[in-house]
Amino acid sequence: MNSTQVALSMARWDEERFRRVRREVLGAWPTGAQVDLDEACDFHRSLPDAQNTAWRLRKARSEGRTLVQPRAGVADIEQHIALLQSLRRAGADLLPTTIDSYTRECRYADAERGLAQSREAGRSLLNGLPAVNYGVNECRRIARTVDAPLFARTASPDCRLTLDILYASGYTSCTAGPVVFSLGYAKDYPLAKAIESWQYSYRMMGAMHERGVTVSVEHYLPISTLVPQSTSMACVILDSLIAAAQGVRDISLGIGQQCHLAQDAAALRAYPALGRHYLDAIGCKDVALSTVMSQWMGGFPPDEGQAFGVICMAALAAYLGGVTYMISKSPHEAIGVPTPQANAHGLTASKTVLRMLADQQLAPIAEIAAEQAIIEAETRAIVDRALELGEGDAALGAVRAIEAGVIDVPFSPNRMNANRALPARDCRGAVRLAEFGGVPIPKEIRAHHEDQLAKRAAGRPRREPWELLLADVNAIADGVLLPD
Repeated sequence: MNSTQVALSMARWDEERFRRVRREVLGAWPTGAQVDLDEACDFHRSLPDAQNTAWRLRKARSEGRTLVQPRAGVADIEQHIALLQSLRRAGADLLPTTIDSYTRECRYADAERGLAQSREAGRSLLNGLPAVNYGVNECRRIARTVDAPLFARTASPDCRLTLDILYASGYTSCTAGPVVFSLGYAKDYPLAKAIESWQYSYRMMGAMHERGVTVSVEHYLPISTLVPQSTSMACVILDSLIAAAQGVRDISLGIGQQCHLAQDAAALRAYPALGRHYLDAIGCKDVALSTVMSQWMGGFPPDEGQAFGVICMAALAAYLGGVTYMISKSPHEAIGVPTPQANAHGLTASKTVLRMLADQQLAPIAEIAAEQAIIEAETRAIVDRALELGEGDAALGAVRAIEAGVIDVPFSPNRMNANRALPARDCRGAVRLAEFGGVPIPKEIRAHHEDQLAKRAAGRPRREPWELLLADVNAIADGVLLPD
């Protein structure tokens, strides 16, 4: 146990600490001077309820509807507004703003140069909107122009100034999480430092709630390709506990589509009870929970027809899982950044499937129930062990669980991650673990993993685990679930 871990705690920050760090954060770039928490809350109150994510999600849950949000973000704010308007016309329920990579890394001077070069070239040379460089006054133009909730899609261990500016600009939700983003994107960034950065942002959101403006966060593990849902869900639950402790009161629990219908639907169905169990245990019974599924984040088929098949299969999984909202993809994922038209086509395909299924009442599906029981048991085993290692503290538990290999995310670039757990699809295409590492899968479920993988291997030439894994990773791009 090092000194950083001893100092780390999920306990709510006091006002003095929050104000001290806030001065540092807002001083990192000139546009930080435009942020005032009380004035920002006044601005939010001037906007219609329908532009608030928490309000929109609550309505969707009460109506049993699934909302759809695409991904989108370009450098020029005028082009970005036009893009959001086109997606809204196509039926987007939540409007995204993807933040560029320079801003995610707090490299605001580089983002400024990229913005200037984009304007000179007449096209976006950044992979998103450099919100910090525009500042509150400019970004509020987006909120004044659209009529749906604005969602900041940014992913890094430190998004503090970006979120200060965007939440002050009328945005009401963001992708979030020190555990999920450290394991998903960061090679060397210390997890304890990421937790502290996100605690600041969570406390800012909590302070907004205390002023009568409820804003939301979405937690999901960006590495989802062949990552067992229970591993992803354990990371999300720990991040949600850290967020709730700072006062966040609207949280979406996310997974990535794995293209096994029963397993995807089961994970979504398991989430509400699991999230509620752990949040209630720390006294956060007033946190509203939604579920979200990101469509397949691995390689897509280059053929548009096959790509639409993956997209529509995701919509079916979302329906079976009763998800609150879904992040849609486009049929151009294999090519690169989609055109606005392709983005809209992925959105409309998803919404069409959801509309056609909306009034159908399917009988309970036994395989979904069986997978749900497995996922719940696996997730509880991981989270309970993490909290045990942290002596009941989710922040400490997350750091110690990753160090011990209890949380082990396949393909993670993070040096802390053990990378001993090795996944593979079983005989029906469900994701199992071929090698468990230190992940505390219960004995009887471990045997089930081994049995299902043995059934797939029966009668086939022997392959090394890495060979099987490589084939499984590339299968969806070839238009199949299980390779030959």
